[in-house]
Parts: sequence; structure tokens; C-alpha cells
Amino acid sequence: GSRSAQQGAAGGDGSAGGAVAHTPSTEDFSLSLLDTNLPAEAEPELRSFIAKRLTKGALFEGMGNVASVGLSIPEGKVGCYYCRFQQESLLEMATLESDINAPEYVVCFLGGSEKEDTFRLELDKYIQNLKINLDLEQKTLEACVSPYLRSWFEDAICPIQRVVQLFQDKLASLLHAALSYTPVEVKNADERTEKDISRFLAAASLQGLVQEGTMTSLCIAMTEEQHKSMVIDCSGPQPQLHNAGSNRFCEDWMQAFVNGAEGGNPFLFRQILENFKLKAIQDINNLKRFIRQAEMNHYALFKCYLFLKNCGSGDILLKIVKVEHAEMPEARNVVTVLEEFMRE
Repeated sequence: GSRSAQQGAAGGDGSAGGAVAHTPSTEDFSLSLLDTNLPAEAEPELRSFIAKRLTKGALFEGMGNVASVGLSIPEGKVGCYYCRFQQESLLEMATLESDINAPEYVVCFLGGSEKEDTFRLELDKYIQNLKINLDLEQKTLEACVSPYLRSWFEDAICPIQRVVQLFQDKLASLLHAALSYTPVEVKNADERTEKDISRFLAAASLQGLVQEGTMTSLCIAMTEEQHKSMVIDCSGPQPQLHNAGSNRFCEDWMQAFVNGAEGGNPFLFRQILENFKLKAIQDINNLKRFIRQAEMNHYALFKCYLFLKNCGSGDILLKIVKVEHAEMPEARNVVTVLEEFMRE
């Protein structure tokens, strides 16, 4: 073929592997291997799987997909993340000189489960960074693909697990900071730990799940409350937290993470994190429903109060609905009454 596509792959234990392809837009193309650590008998099977996807036109530039694939490896059936991309600098050269075709690549990562889908956005970003690095350094893909792709599991999948293992029972405060949009300052940490904490906070926040205006207002409100900034000092073996907040909701979910740590499965940690956010969103929606009812019904107002008292996360939920209902007089009055009740 006149264009090429690359596939990297890895086992669920983080061992990386890959294969690479040549793919024109027609069905008549060949796949050429660039790099892999798959067993020799499994690599052609992965190549065949990717070829079928390319033939169907199912790969969009820069957008990863996750599917289950059966291979001749001990795990048998594994989850496969695959993403097609082109190197920007070579693409520009190809458009200038029409007889040159810019090479295309397909990167594949294999995990021990089909749950890579929970990490699809992280892996998309990982591929995007590969493209950026290639263009900045003006290197060929072959020159830097191996070291970069082989660390995919550690860099893209394991940060949440590492944070859980580092913070242990202090994780509740990190979950609380993520939910409440509290600014977090990390001191005396190495670069990887700082990145891990930042990724964990981003993954645990409700960004994209609550209205953007609400999120912005919450961020502004929390930043203005300077005493609320949480400081994480990583100078010792265990991180020390200053100005840390927590609540019963975050304590309960912290326990789920700590219990899951025994198995050491990073996909499980991500699933727990998604469930944590889902429950927080359900609680916010329930509270909003109760507030709408409470505008006309005193008994519903009491139900609001009981819900806030019993959900374990009343402090954060009240802040979120206060911001969202700032422009609605009736709802704002209900929230004011609830604030007084909760203070008492």
C-alpha cells in the first residue's frame, strides 16, 4: 500500500505490544508491522482484525475505539483499544507535493479486560501527545515509537491506582476536593506524582456532567474562599494534607477504593470512580427535584432537609444547587432555608 498504519498492543499486566499497517482509502492495502511485543502467532490475528475494521472505514482519525478481540494468547479474549492517526508534519508535506502520500498509523493497546472503554479518553490523549511529540521533535515514528508506546499502561491506565495506593485513607479528602472544585496545591512531589494527582482530580470531578456555568461559578466561589484551598505536601513517605475537607459520602467511597486495592486491578479503580460520580449526579438530581417540590410544599421542604442530612454529601450538594439556582427566586429561598437548617 501507499500509506502506513501502526498498531501497538499490550497485555492487562501492562506489557505492551503492537503491530503496524499500510492503508490506502481503497480496500487494496497491506498492513506492515512497525513494533509489537505480541507472540508471533497472535500478531497476524490482530493485523487481520484491524484490516477488517479499516476495510469497513470504521477508524476515524484521532478517535479511539474499543472492541473485544480473540487472540492466541493465554488471556484468549481481550479488550483492544485502537486509534488511527497521521503525523501532521508529514501530512503537510504530502499536501505540498501531491505525489507523496502521508503515512497513516493505527496504534493498538490490548488489556486483560474489555474495560479499556473507561480509559478511552485518556488513551486518545496519549495518542495525541505522541503526535505532538513527533511534530515537535521532527522525528520519524520508528525512532521514538517503542519507548513511548511501551509505557502506555503505566502512563495512561495506572495513575488512579497509584494515587489510591499513595493516599489510602486520606483519599476521602481528595474525592471531596474533586467534587467541590476546591483548588489543590501540590508541594514537594516528583513530576509523576504531581501529574497523577492532577489526573485523579480531573477524573473524579463532575466536569462535563454538571452545567458548565455551574462549574465555572463553583470554581470561582471556591477560589475566593482562600482558606478552602487544600495543600498536599509529598515530602514524606505519606502525603500530608492541610485545609482538607471530607464528608460521609467521600469516606464511604474511599473505603470502596481501599477494599479494591487488594486486587490491584486499575480497571476496577476506574469503574469505582465512575460509580462514585454517577451516585453524586443522582443525588444532585434528586435534591433538585425535591427543591422544585419544596417551592410549593412545606412537607417537601422537610424531605429536602432529611435528604441533605442523610445523603452524606449535603455540604457539597447545597453549594452546587445554590450556584445553579442563584437566578431563581423561589428556589433560592428554599436553598436559603435549607442552609439555615443545616447550620443549626
